[in-house]
Amino acid sequence: MAGDWSDEQNASIVADYFAMLADDIVGRPYSKAEHNRLLQAMIGRPRGSIEYKHQNISAVLKGLGEDWIPGYKPAFNFQASLVDAVVRWLERHPDWLAPTARMAMGPSLSALREEAMLWIGLPPTHSNAPPPDELEQMTAIARKYDVAERDARNRALGRAGEERVLAHERASLLAAGRTKLAERIRWVSHVDGDGAGYDILSFDTDGRDRLIEVKTTNGWERTPFQITRNELAVAEERRDDWRLVRLWNFAREPKAFELRPPLKAHVSLIATSYQASLP
Repeated sequence: MAGDWSDEQNASIVADYFAMLADDIVGRPYSKAEHNRLLQAMIGRPRGSIEYKHQNISAVLKGLGEDWIPGYKPAFNFQASLVDAVVRWLERHPDWLAPTARMAMGPSLSALREEAMLWIGLPPTHSNAPPPDELEQMTAIARKYDVAERDARNRALGRAGEERVLAHERASLLAAGRTKLAERIRWVSHVDGDGAGYDILSFDTDGRDRLIEVKTTNGWERTPFQITRNELAVAEERRDDWRLVRLWNFAREPKAFELRPPLKAHVSLIATSYQASLP
C-alpha cells in the first residue's frame, strides 16, 4: 500500500510506539520484530514502511521535547498528520508526563550526593547545529505546540532538575575539598520562592557566588525553554555571578551545559506575551 498514511494507521502505529517506549523507559524486555509483525497484520503496511514510520515518530517526539526510543533513530521529513497523531495521543494520556518526571527524579537527594557529577558539555552553537531542514522542522513543532511553556508548567520536572543540579554543585565542591562552601549552598527557589531570579546559590572553589537558574527538559539539548523578565534582569545585574544550567535528556541520562550572560550571545530571545495597558 503506497501513499500517505491514514489517520487510523497513524493512530495505530503511534499507540504501538508508546507501548514500546513505556517498556523501554523502565527496562522491560520487548520485541520490536513482534510489534512490527502485529502492525503489518493490523494496518496492511510492510515491515520497512513500519520501521521507518517508527523513526519518524522518534523525530516528532524529539521536536516535542520528549523522550524517544534510542533504537529508532529520528528520521525527518514526515507528514504533518503524524505530528497531529502523536499530539492527540499525548492529549488523551495527560498522565504520561507525570510518571516520566517521577522516574526521572530517580533516587532521593541523599542518594544523588553519592552519584557521579553531571556531564557538563559545550552549549549548542551554529557550528554543531543539525542540518537546516531538520532544525527548521524541529523548531516549527516546538513553537506550534509551545514546548517551552509545557516544560515550565511541569513543576515536578523543574523541581527534579533543580535537585539534580544542587547535588552536582555539592559534589563538585566536596571533590575540591571545599566542604564549608558545600554546606553553605542554598536551594533558594525551594526555601524562598521563585522571586530571586535564580534557583540555587552555590559557589566557585574560590568562594565567588554562583547564582544558578536551572532549566530542565526530557528532550534534546536544543529544546526551547522559557526565561522570565526577572531572571533576565538578575542575569544582567549580576553578570559575573549568574549562570543558566540547561539540563536535557533528563528522563534517561541527564546531561547539561552552562550559559553565562549576556544570554543574547547564546540564544534567540522571542517575546511570547505582552502586557497591555490602557492609555
